[in-house]
Amino acid sequence: MITTEFSLNPNVARMKPSATLAVTARAAELRRQGVPVIGLSAGEPDFDTPAPICSAAVEAIQSGFTHYTPNAGILELRTEIAATLRREAGLEYSPDHILCSNGAKQSVALTILALCRPDDEVLIPAPYWVSYPEMVTLAGANPVILETNVEHDYRISADELAAAINPHTRLLILCSPSNPTGSVYEHDELEAIADVLRAHPDVFVLTDEIYQKITYDTPFTAFAALPGMKERTITVNGFSKGYAMTGWRLGYLAAEMPIVKAAAKIQGQTTSAPCSITQKAGIAALQMDQRHVDEMVDAFRARRDFLHGRLKAIDGVRCPLPEGAFYLFPDVSSFFGSTVGDRTINSSSDLCLYLMEEHHVALVPGDAFGAPSGVRISYAASMSDLEQAAARIEAGLSALANA
Repeated sequence: MITTEFSLNPNVARMKPSATLAVTARAAELRRQGVPVIGLSAGEPDFDTPAPICSAAVEAIQSGFTHYTPNAGILELRTEIAATLRREAGLEYSPDHILCSNGAKQSVALTILALCRPDDEVLIPAPYWVSYPEMVTLAGANPVILETNVEHDYRISADELAAAINPHTRLLILCSPSNPTGSVYEHDELEAIADVLRAHPDVFVLTDEIYQKITYDTPFTAFAALPGMKERTITVNGFSKGYAMTGWRLGYLAAEMPIVKAAAKIQGQTTSAPCSITQKAGIAALQMDQRHVDEMVDAFRARRDFLHGRLKAIDGVRCPLPEGAFYLFPDVSSFFGSTVGDRTINSSSDLCLYLMEEHHVALVPGDAFGAPSGVRISYAASMSDLEQAAARIEAGLSALANA
């Protein structure tokens, strides 16, 4: 036990814990108490990892491929990633320009730690993934939040970006398809953003493309494939979402060599390479018949259409139709100020706590994503659970509207 006073690294002290993990933990606690909470908070596919991937992992174990690998990942995996980037995104990278990590989350953190210096500013459109600003804080830089709105499907415009850039701007973080909104930037929108950045050659771009494979009607565009953007872009991707491999922990970044070397140096002194067995599984994921992915995306589309339709029918809810990922992010601010029983709903956190404790459905408050007017709803759940959850959300919001 620590008995003397001590102080933490001030950057760590400034960080906030993950709200998504907190909601998931609270829902699990209620379930242990016998409360039948339906969880729509987790950011992971509810599908099993495809069999070819699992078979490759078993083969790796049985063949003794269970030792340390090169820090950057085995050449066979990096070669396969380079081929996939060329085929699916039109990006030309050699294997040396790719660093494999313990999940895409680590690749994001490595990029920020490698690039950001004290007093640098990092532009982060909101709603944002909860970890972006905290990683920036850990690096000693300053997160600058760029607000978007429901009317524009939570996408930042080129004019808004231009107004935000200043001499301290070091990095722009783009996530498309987006966590938490599911929004996907169209090609012309990204080209307009790229045009702004061409006037600011010292600003880098981190593109988090972990949901690349989960898109619906808006085609995915790789930002680094736009003219003049590859040299300043760090492309982050991985296997968790598109291949239902969340627990396997495998991601990667692709970038220019100075950035890759810096990120690899940090990784080499912290975690080293990702799991050897998982790397073999990753190769199988990229080489297998992609119908497994297509079937999962088709299921997500049906769930999206169902739940979006139910939410749109609720008076007071405004919810864009997402074009990717597996989230809805409705604006529920019209319910703020409502009172039911001894509860007053003043924020999305209040609303989510009310829905969890009174109506037994777990959502994540928008406050955690820098967008306090909304809530994040994951539809990575069975249709049966979604039907029950929709009824519970409708009942809970109806009670507020009629109170």
